Amino acid sequence: MAQIFDRSSNALARASLVLTGLIVIALGVTLDQLQRSPWVTRQGQRPDQPVPFSHKHHVQGLGLQCQYCHVTVEKSSYAGIPPTKTCINCHSQIWTNAQLLEPVRSSWATGQSLVWTKVHDLPDFVYFSHEIHVNKGLGCSSCHGRVDQMPLMYAQNTLQMEWCLDCHRNPAKNIRPTGEIYNMAWESPAEDRPVWCSVGDEKSGLPTAQSVNCTTKDPATIPAEVASLNMPSLLRTAALVSDAGTGVTALNQYHVEYQKFTSQDELGHFLVDHYKIRTPKELTSCEVCHR
Repeated sequence: MAQIFDRSSNALARASLVLTGLIVIALGVTLDQLQRSPWVTRQGQRPDQPVPFSHKHHVQGLGLQCQYCHVTVEKSSYAGIPPTKTCINCHSQIWTNAQLLEPVRSSWATGQSLVWTKVHDLPDFVYFSHEIHVNKGLGCSSCHGRVDQMPLMYAQNTLQMEWCLDCHRNPAKNIRPTGEIYNMAWESPAEDRPVWCSVGDEKSGLPTAQSVNCTTKDPATIPAEVASLNMPSLLRTAALVSDAGTGVTALNQYHVEYQKFTSQDELGHFLVDHYKIRTPKELTSCEVCHR
């Protein structure tokens, strides 16, 4: 019986299998890169807003604190979008006739809220709490970027699950003293800019982070009267002493010690321990983030 396929068909079959495999791999890589691209994540995009609000002008230029507008950031899962009244507090006195602010004046007159476009918009099945992250030492700029340098707001990070997991696997690289949460210009400790921290007693009903007191000024150079302001009244007569050999500064008689840190890794692990931040092994339930 004559052959139906020529001998060259074997080579064509092998080539077609190799080509099919290459196409599948290329398609997988393309889809993987696509779902990480700004086209999907909207990273870096500046959506149209009813009013082109400039964080750079209000934060860096005028010195407004984050909490003035985002009033629930420390006590709720939702940071909060300011009502029109917050804008009118100032703009009833300045820029009162600016065409740029006509939507604000109209909202105030009619009682209809401004409809803002969310820049950091997580999927509905994702639960994120600003309260727990802020009270555990995660700064605003760690997630939102240097908002004080943004004329128009945009998402600096992808906010995808792998980005969240990257931080939760090693939170020490991002944790900072809670007193520096709203400091957009915060820089990690280094040899030329050390940080000193002390640990006090934990108080029931208060965040564990409040038992830690950190400063960027050497406690040994601060007058005892000033250094003791953050301590109970019974300790305000103590004097600061420093041990150059150990790098530990202490309030003598009461043994309140300040530990010096010159790297983010050292400071981060110290704060993770004393802020009682759960390790990845303790975050075993998907319901922590997915509701």
